Amino acid sequence: MNKNTRLSGVLHVLLHLGQVSIPLTSEVLANTMGTNPPVFRRTMAGLREAGYVTSEKGHGGGWKLARPLSEITLHDVYVALDRPGLFAIASRNAETACKVEQAVNHALSDTMTKAE
Repeated sequence: MNKNTRLSGVLHVLLHLGQVSIPLTSEVLANTMGTNPPVFRRTMAGLREAGYVTSEKGHGGGWKLARPLSEITLHDVYVALDRPGLFAIASRNAETACKVEQAVNHALSDTMTKAE
């Protein structure tokens, strides 16, 4: 099962941005996330739209924090990323006639919702 690492990757990037006063390119920051620049830019779009980071194109451009890290919460980042699933647990068979499996699916669904 694939794990969604966007949240941890973006937190890593934000910490790097918090250590510098110059813009960092998509290429440099994508490398820290272990991805490529276009995927990085799509991932960061929600943070830019929310006003947590800025980006400038061209020579001397790049990504910068739009506000201090102390003003950005983990929840802010989570919401800006469209609330990615925190857990990679799913029902084995969502559409089942088996009453036992239906009960398991219901219990897992409720528990995961509460945990998130």
